Parts: sequence; C-alpha cells; structure tokens
Amino acid sequence: MTLTPDKQLSAEQSRQVAATIREEIARRRISRQHLADQARLSISTLEKVLGGRRPFTIATTVRLEQALGVSLRKGQDAVPAGNGDIAADGLGAYSRRSVAWLEGEYLTVRPSFGDKDALYAYRTEIVWDAAAPCLAFRESERQDAAYTQFGEVAVPNQSGHIYLITNRHGQHRLITVSRPTISGEMYGIITTLLAGRGSQLTPIAAPIALLPIKAIAAPSFGRISAEDVNYAAYRQHLRRITEEPFALFLPG
Repeated sequence: MTLTPDKQLSAEQSRQVAATIREEIARRRISRQHLADQARLSISTLEKVLGGRRPFTIATTVRLEQALGVSLRKGQDAVPAGNGDIAADGLGAYSRRSVAWLEGEYLTVRPSFGDKDALYAYRTEIVWDAAAPCLAFRESERQDAAYTQFGEVAVPNQSGHIYLITNRHGQHRLITVSRPTISGEMYGIITTLLAGRGSQLTPIAAPIALLPIKAIAAPSFGRISAEDVNYAAYRQHLRRITEEPFALFLPG
C-alpha cells in the first residue's frame, strides 16, 4: 500500500492514535509543548489533533512516532518507530544511505595539549545509530581514557562540513572537519576545554585530522614524539590544515 504524507487517518484511527499519545505524555510526564517541539509541530496543530478537531495525517503521525520512539498505528499503515533512516533536522536531516560513506574507523591526530613538540593520536569510529537515529561517533585508544568522548554527527548540506558534537549536561566539545578528500581524510578544527590545575578549565582550539585507519599500516596511538615512526606523516597531515588551507587560525 502506498502512503502519501497528506493522507488522513480514519476517525477511529485518529482516536486510537490520540489516546496512545495522551498515555505516552502522562507516562513520561512531559508537556504537550515539549512533544510538539520534539516532533517539529506547532502546539496548535498538536492540540487540534489530540482534541479531535482535526484528523491525523500520515506526516503528522510519523513525526510524532519519531519523537516518541513508538509505533502509534497498527496494521498495514504502521511505520517502524523512530523512522531509523532519517536524522533529525538539527543534525542535517540526512538519510542513512546518503552518509554511509562516512561510516568507518579513523585515526584522529591533533597537537598534544601537554607537550608542544608532540602529537596526540587516538581512534574514532563513526557508525549509524538506529535508535537515535543518526551517525554517532565514539573514541578509543586514548591514553587519557577518562576524557574519551562520544556523541552525534551533523552533516548539513549548506556548509559542506561535518560536525562531531559532544554535549554532556550542556558542556560542549565540537570538531568541525571538511568533507573527505579523494583519499578519505577529513581536516579541520577541534574546540574543547583544556584541563588545568584542580578544577581549572581553559577553552582551547587546535587543528585536527581524521584519517582512514585502514590506509595506515601500523598506526601509533597516544602521545607521539618525534622519535615515533609515524611522527613525520602525522605532522604533515596537520600542516595541510593550514597550508591548503582547510581551516584558518587568526592572530590575536
């Protein structure tokens, strides 16, 4: 059966969907305004469909299913909860198929924050998270394991860049990189906080490179000194960021 976004549910289906939504709102103790925001609907639209003054359409129902993560309809017209192939608008509204080329493991290289002559390298994996749904990243092989990061990946069409976003209780770390080069490298800037003495945190930005790990025969992780066999190659990747340039660092 082919579904069109503006197709209206029957009166009985609309009543069942409205009842399920009201149950979910009560169970989760969320406001209708919060649900409307999550589903990218106006509060007036939500109030009208829940009050029976307007029938549900396929488009409205799908948005509410995505926001709640549950299937609101039964039978032939039901769609999988969460619509696990489309990311949220705030991440670029990309489909899984359109970003499949980004999935994989990357060697991540940046300057060492503790040694001006050294580099720092770790592993970053980018995979599709169907529960979110969106691309997600997770770091590993970090010498400072306590600072391992994970989060969501935004891929908006407008800027032509990719954003690896960590948000922990409102505290953000952001990596902004270019689309991959022909050989798969991504170059850009990391903006984060540098841990100092005690609880002191200082904003810091630095060049960063994500390199397809399968292209590196024997990658080195952790703090990379000049004696390391990969030091020169890693350093050259970081130089590309400002020499080509993939990013600009303005003098103060």
